[in-house]
Amino acid sequence: MDQVQKWPSGWLKASLAICVLRTISLHGGTYGHEIIGFLSSYGLGTVGGGTLYPLLRRLVDDQLVETSWVEGDHGPSRKTYRITSEGTAFLRTQTKMWCEFTAVTNHLLDEEKL
Repeated sequence: MDQVQKWPSGWLKASLAICVLRTISLHGGTYGHEIIGFLSSYGLGTVGGGTLYPLLRRLVDDQLVETSWVEGDHGPSRKTYRITSEGTAFLRTQTKMWCEFTAVTNHLLDEEKL
């Protein structure tokens, strides 16, 4: 699928939390704008700040992600995000469930069986 084309919003909504957690896990110490860039580079399209930042706030409130402020090299300090041990366990569980779910839906939607 062309990266410019938007995924159905329900699909993105269903998977965004685990995709953001995985991105933070892969690139610990990352900040919001970087997360948006990483998600886009992975093929999810552009996730707006109005979608990302409330999600990050929920992940922090749920203690799945923690924040810290890092001094900028040539500008203001930035809030960075790191996954917690609880977040890693949650990501592992949710990823396993997501893979099982997509296996079921892929089997159901297998074009060779239509």
